[in-house]
Amino acid sequence: MPSTRTKILAALAAAPLVIGLSACASGAGAEGGDDVVRIGVVGKSDPQWPAFEEAAAEAGIEIELVDFADYAQPNPALTEGELDLNQFQHIVYLADYNVSADEDLTPIGSTQIYPLGLYSTKYESVDDIEEGETVAIPDDPSNLARALLVLQSAGLIELEDGGSIFSTVADIDEAKSKVKVTPLEASLTATSLPDVAAAVINNDFVEDAGLSFEDAIAKDDPTDPNALPYVNIFAARADDAENETYLKLVEIFQTDPEVQAGLDEASAGTGVSVEIPVADLEASLADVEDDTRAQG
Repeated sequence: MPSTRTKILAALAAAPLVIGLSACASGAGAEGGDDVVRIGVVGKSDPQWPAFEEAAAEAGIEIELVDFADYAQPNPALTEGELDLNQFQHIVYLADYNVSADEDLTPIGSTQIYPLGLYSTKYESVDDIEEGETVAIPDDPSNLARALLVLQSAGLIELEDGGSIFSTVADIDEAKSKVKVTPLEASLTATSLPDVAAAVINNDFVEDAGLSFEDAIAKDDPTDPNALPYVNIFAARADDAENETYLKLVEIFQTDPEVQAGLDEASAGTGVSVEIPVADLEASLADVEDDTRAQG
């Protein structure tokens, strides 16, 4: 399979992230007596999901994928018991939700880490972007900070503190920056392209905008250790962290060849599959949550 499959072993626990999986069993859905496992996603039409449904069925697990239009909805739905799991976010995003909502959703498995790209329909190169132009970025705090780091690496802005996972537009040194930055709801950055010089677009919305991942004129490096908090995860309520059926679903997602091929197709080979011990995922989440509270 053309995708890069990376296993980060427990020996790397010092670089906060991880996973370990259990076997199958029976489980209940959100309604207690319902054996259908409801999983919230953003982008149900992505090719990995039909393969995942089929592989889960072969293992005796019926799943229902619940599609959401944007990132703001799946975590509250999981908290309220409308879902059993969700799979759409990275650790930084989950930490921000848990702290702001005073909740305890928890990662139960890793999936992939994706580069975050800068796209333009006006310019073919970052160097071509003119002084004073406007660049759109996602407005949710975790992706906003990461987008600012992408723009800084591309030489379009300079952040006063050097940049971190908590950077905001207030940290932009405008006198030393080439462009202006406009935060927008994540799904709107792609549709803003006709009106801006460039936009940082989350992977879920790239192809919907008629773009390909190869069109990115700049992106971050998913193999950089500093990108580890941006690994995507399956999340569950804390009480369900040891649910054997849910852990079996994570195992299927990570190991089924057709699911992995679908992931590779969905990201045009840009995603890097990772199997990270759950204890390290939890430790990373706790660290980011502590840092988030300290920022507050």
